[in-house]
Amino acid sequence: MYPGRGMYPGGGMYPGGYPSYNISDFESNGELIYYTGFNESGERIDTEYGPHWLYVHGGSCVNCHRTDGRGGYPVMMGYAIPPDIRYETLTSEENPPYTVETIKRAIREGIDSAGKPLDLTMPRWKMTDKDVDDVVEYLKTL
Repeated sequence: MYPGRGMYPGGGMYPGGYPSYNISDFESNGELIYYTGFNESGERIDTEYGPHWLYVHGGSCVNCHRTDGRGGYPVMMGYAIPPDIRYETLTSEENPPYTVETIKRAIREGIDSAGKPLDLTMPRWKMTDKDVDDVVEYLKTL
């Protein structure tokens, strides 16, 4: 069982605790990481920065960017509004557009496509090369 981390669209935690997931609930390692913050080996992906509740309780991409990747609602106990991270949006709308490599850099280092730091509410995920590759592949499906 993977302790999932869910959010309501408006940004609040699920009442009564977190949903639980089985690895079989996901079609890929990238989807598993996106929803749970754990990889297929059962390892929790560590972070630097990010909301305090993420450090204390754990979490994942879905907590801020929602299940559809569109973000758009303030992060719990904060004011930052997570952006749309669907691959087609990232690679077409930013100035300059993101590439696969700059998406990975944003995930790991918190640096945007123009080389500027992202808000500190964006965690710096300590992912292996395989895990970050898998997350980028999953973003392409959103």
